[in-house]
Amino acid sequence: MAENKIYRASTTAPVNIAVIKYWGKRDPHLNLPTNSSLSVTLSQSDLRTHTTASCSPTYPPAEGDTLLLNSHPQSLSTPRSLACLTSLRSLRRSLESANPSLPPLSSYPLHIISTNNFPTAAGLASSAAGFAALVRAIADLYTLPQSPEELSLIARQGSGSACRSLLGGYVAWDAGHKGDGSDSRARLVAPRSHWPEMRAMILVASAMKKDVSSTSGMQATVATSSLFRTRAEVVVPREMAAMEKAIEGRDFEGFGKIAMRESNSFHACCLDTEPPIRYLNDVSWAAMQLVQGVNEKVGRVVAAYTFDAGPNCVVYFLEGDRREVVGCLAGCLKEGLVERVEGGVELEDGLEGAKEVLRRGVSNVIMTGVGEGPVSVEDHLIDEKGEEVQKNGV
Repeated sequence: MAENKIYRASTTAPVNIAVIKYWGKRDPHLNLPTNSSLSVTLSQSDLRTHTTASCSPTYPPAEGDTLLLNSHPQSLSTPRSLACLTSLRSLRRSLESANPSLPPLSSYPLHIISTNNFPTAAGLASSAAGFAALVRAIADLYTLPQSPEELSLIARQGSGSACRSLLGGYVAWDAGHKGDGSDSRARLVAPRSHWPEMRAMILVASAMKKDVSSTSGMQATVATSSLFRTRAEVVVPREMAAMEKAIEGRDFEGFGKIAMRESNSFHACCLDTEPPIRYLNDVSWAAMQLVQGVNEKVGRVVAAYTFDAGPNCVVYFLEGDRREVVGCLAGCLKEGLVERVEGGVELEDGLEGAKEVLRRGVSNVIMTGVGEGPVSVEDHLIDEKGEEVQKNGV
């Protein structure tokens, strides 16, 4: 019977790694950024959040909305979560008002279960994938007609970079200028099919939760960094235009130089914050040295490092340069972390120290590539009785 029905919808959503970084907010309440940003959506075969959203008149109203993340209860009463849920319910309520025959899903409590197949809060954009999956799953549950770009306005309120995870391929988040944030949304720069050869090698230097959250770090940088204003007003607009041109022309040399320069600029602002924020560690610096060493040995930019707010190094490269890039870096890592590739370049003897730091400090390697946006799936984490489905592993 309808009054006992458990309504469910499930989705998987990707991680995205920015090559033009979002850092700083012009409106913390609406999560409006001080500068635009641009990212590469990564393949969900390797990095994804899987979320099931459900609602039912049988769920006890006193419990309210609930969320389990990797089997641990999480609050949905935070301002960010409430902003997303309120917006989604409002859209569903509009559908119900226009068509009274629709079940009143907007009035039912939500039960949400979500899992990540990668470390949470360790600098791997877990909040971006998480909020993108949450928004997409509830939008599917509520059968909302809004486009991914329109839904990105909602996901942005939960986690700024989540708006970029609602699209696949190469995605910009335009900062916008309007006070209400209606023009601060995700925009497709190029689909995955435009440049499918892009690959990413993620060197996991730490799976621990970072000491300074992105939100806290941004607030401190905006308040104290003397470099920040120049970065937001001059550096990023210039790099955004150049990066879009590089992607349009499939120019990896340009892409790589901009990505590394932009990563350095971002972390320079973090160090310029009072007190200084140090997301990078010795393993991060060793990775930078070795990537530069590969490029110098080959004689062109075949690898590009970038770091989000964490120590993990994301190395972008093209499939055609796999032998040079992976073949070299694999030799600088512990045995078994990545499949060896014959023919990698031999780096200079002066980099032995960096090789040893990388060998000791990298605990995991994730090989992936450019991927698509969220995907609706029938693999539900909540069964037809409203109970959590027990699965093996994460």
